[in-house]
Amino acid sequence: MKIDLHIHTKTGSDGNLSIEEVFREAKKRNINLMSITDHDSINCQERAITLARKYGIIYITGVELNVTFQYNNGKKGDKSHQNKLGNSSILSRSVSLDFLGYQYDIISQELKSKLELMREHRESRARQILEKLNVEFEKENIGRFTEEDIKKIQDSVDGAFGRPHIAEYLIKKGIVRDRQEAFDKYLVKCDVPKYPLSLAEASRLVRNAGGILVLAHPNDPNGTSLVSITSDLNEQTNIIEEYMLEYIDGVECWHSRHDARTTSHYMEFAKKHGLLMTGGSDCHQKPIIMGTLAIPDWVAEQFGK
Repeated sequence: MKIDLHIHTKTGSDGNLSIEEVFREAKKRNINLMSITDHDSINCQERAITLARKYGIIYITGVELNVTFQYNNGKKGDKSHQNKLGNSSILSRSVSLDFLGYQYDIISQELKSKLELMREHRESRARQILEKLNVEFEKENIGRFTEEDIKKIQDSVDGAFGRPHIAEYLIKKGIVRDRQEAFDKYLVKCDVPKYPLSLAEASRLVRNAGGILVLAHPNDPNGTSLVSITSDLNEQTNIIEEYMLEYIDGVECWHSRHDARTTSHYMEFAKKHGLLMTGGSDCHQKPIIMGTLAIPDWVAEQFGK
């Protein structure tokens, strides 16, 4: 059985293929169980359910929520945890983490309303980033982005408007060579805070809609993960134990940027705490890697599939 529970589309967020193209590709790759997990968007879930039926693929509703995780010094004032992690200076700040919501009811008005609010914030945030970019361009004698430029970027967006779309436009304009340079040179410096969704609220939204919440790619070295706090696997799971267990139902053990040691560590951790174990490629179709992970069949059984 081929399983992929972490796929993005152009229709809903920052994938490279439309939802129709993603399902055609999934069928070609003989994927049996899948989930579309677009960033902060469930707008294409109804279409996904229809396409899954058409192609004979078992489908689970999905979404990837970006959470502002408040990480304080130790647990309730306990300094032992601070000592355990070594560097206390990195603990008293907000950290951006991703969580996957599965099996929720797509008609949940509470969830839909919150995601619409977050979409509006994304668009406002993107405009503020563009304003900051213009300040940098002036320093370098590069022509400012005009309303026409902004419209062209917006027209390239099918789903949620974010920094990747701005990066692609910077490449198209010849200002940078690739997406990495776009972020390194401009988009990190010109960033604006995302919508401040707390872990407690994300958990409540998904669970109230009948779904489950899963910590995404906890040890992804290149993504939004616990690596931003510590790269030590034991320290990562200590953080989850102290701050997250009441809010999550599972952890993503298999991921395209998790090595075998990470997968084994998180499987053991999930078993210890009775958490669901999920996995997915996190495919944005750049390149197409969906269905390439060896995820065991019993993962589907956890979802009753």
